[in-house]
Amino acid sequence: MKSSVALIQPLVALTIAGIVHPRQGIDTSLVDSAPSPTSASIPIGPTADTTSYDLSQATESATASPLPVKTEPTSHKVEARQTACQPNPTGAGPTVSPDTDSAFSANAAFSTIAIAAPTPDGYNQTFVNLHARSEAFGYLGFVIVDSYDTAGCADQCDTVFEGCQSFNIFFERDPVVAPARGCRDPPSTTNIKCVFWGGDLAAGTATNTNGQFLVDFHVVVAGSNGYTLIAAPEVPGYDGEPTGNNTIDAPPSDTDGGRGGRGGGTYIGSRIFTDTYFDPQLCAAACDAQNKYNLAHPPSRGQPQICRFFTTYLIYRNGEPVGQYCALYTQYYPPSFATNGGTRNGRDTFAVRNAFSYRNRRAPRV
Repeated sequence: MKSSVALIQPLVALTIAGIVHPRQGIDTSLVDSAPSPTSASIPIGPTADTTSYDLSQATESATASPLPVKTEPTSHKVEARQTACQPNPTGAGPTVSPDTDSAFSANAAFSTIAIAAPTPDGYNQTFVNLHARSEAFGYLGFVIVDSYDTAGCADQCDTVFEGCQSFNIFFERDPVVAPARGCRDPPSTTNIKCVFWGGDLAAGTATNTNGQFLVDFHVVVAGSNGYTLIAAPEVPGYDGEPTGNNTIDAPPSDTDGGRGGRGGGTYIGSRIFTDTYFDPQLCAAACDAQNKYNLAHPPSRGQPQICRFFTTYLIYRNGEPVGQYCALYTQYYPPSFATNGGTRNGRDTFAVRNAFSYRNRRAPRV
């Protein structure tokens, strides 16, 4: 992970476990109270787009407020304003005949290419050959490419788009000129797009199935594949490991043997981040800040709780991504404890996706 973050607010920024009644499961009240994620509005057409997030500024602002971190994305579009019927660049994808939206969707060449596309090293293929593009957590931008090159998109995800965790590649039916009154339904061209995300992609995130109308021209998608990173993002001072779509289910205090929890359980507290991309360094900052605070404010009896371990994942409510959830603990738990895939609260279902655990190598000794 290429971003660097400042320390975020300690105790008040967390949902804190009580000494007598530690909460080991997902704190659904924290999820319910979190600010709603900013909806991504992905431009259509051939002009590349990028969105950046100032994570350092976000964490600094969190130190002055007990509210969950909220950063507004700043979009940097390189497109020029189009005039009516202005020509668009010609796409590199196959041409379709007859030139209709239905023929585009049914074109066998798109399916053949998408199904045969190799999965890049270090990624999981999460869906293949859909007629929809993703609407997921942490939109980072997109590029137009010259071929259906999954390895090339993966390389850009790894090196160009900061915070990138996954990408969606697909064929898009776009107009050859900007549709307007004098060219309401112009001929089409086929662009190949890579859209980058700062969170995971699953088949359930590919929800944009209807395309979009530009005047009378129908933009549609075909041959849509999704790929998500396998390895845990690097966090300085921490050792990470993936736990799939399950997070740690820590034992209660009466079965943890008293290790690290000082008789009060090992769970310290949780926090959630919305309107940013997925970044485990935010949880590490929370862990470090919590240790600094707890050491400066020791309890009247016993030793202060020290954050030695955290888990983080995307939390979904009723199939929709809410944000990045962090849970802090006083001891390390191996992946064998990752058995919690979610929970229910009333009519709401909360699901864990893209989970990682991190051991704190720089935790202070007490």
